[in-house]
Amino acid sequence: MSGIRLGQVDYLNCLPVYHPLEEGLLPLEAELVKGPPTTLNRLLLSDLLDVTPMSSIEYARNSDRCIILPDLCISADGRVESILLISKVPVTELDGKKICLTSSSATSVVLLKILFEHYYNLDVEYETVPPDLERMLEKADGALLIGDDAMQAHQFVKERNCFYKVTDLGEVWKQFTGGKMVYALWVVRKAYADQNAKTVDLISKTLVDALKIGFIQYPSLLAKAQLRSGLPLSVIEDYFQIMQYEFGEESRKALLTFYDYAYKSGLIDERVSLHVWGEAK
Repeated sequence: MSGIRLGQVDYLNCLPVYHPLEEGLLPLEAELVKGPPTTLNRLLLSDLLDVTPMSSIEYARNSDRCIILPDLCISADGRVESILLISKVPVTELDGKKICLTSSSATSVVLLKILFEHYYNLDVEYETVPPDLERMLEKADGALLIGDDAMQAHQFVKERNCFYKVTDLGEVWKQFTGGKMVYALWVVRKAYADQNAKTVDLISKTLVDALKIGFIQYPSLLAKAQLRSGLPLSVIEDYFQIMQYEFGEESRKALLTFYDYAYKSGLIDERVSLHVWGEAK
């Protein structure tokens, strides 16, 4: 796999996959490129990465340029703890108010807009800004945060006994649809895959094997996660129990449900088919 450029979302939810690679527990001749989801999406679409976890909504917008790697995704069935709307008032009282959206996210922004339109029936103003809870709430009535930023902000709210309302969008999506939510997929650039089929087979298998080893190495995984995030160990353990990584039939059905609502809301231009590596089109 010499020369492959592999994206790594620099959040805890990807750490079980990348911990074994960082520690050399699996051979991998690749350049690891870390960043938030929006950055990695942009790098892959600019041909600066070959494989990366991609925001699930960005796959929908670029399905002609990407192929989904099988057997791996980032999802949760209900509560997710890292996709949070933190607001000064209950969600139902946000109509006509302003929400700051994190610049780190693509999928969660669309998820919030879908829920506001189809579940809560709210009309709000949006502004995209860097992820900083206090600054976001200085200029708006609510703040959408994701990943470690969301978890750290939630911990801040609990420790300071703030009177903010914390809404877990994964939990609301479950209430709305009855299904799970798929936040990210591992994808390969189609142009790269067309020229490097054996390498794609190998990287796909390596990533799945890495996930298994990551959880076998659970104590060291937890220690690294705590060191990187500064979150309490109990919060991290709960989070790793919530996260799901298998891209099976349930996840595929849930993903298509998400795309269907995104299409209804005009957030993607057309309905999407899932093109998965190694499967007939």
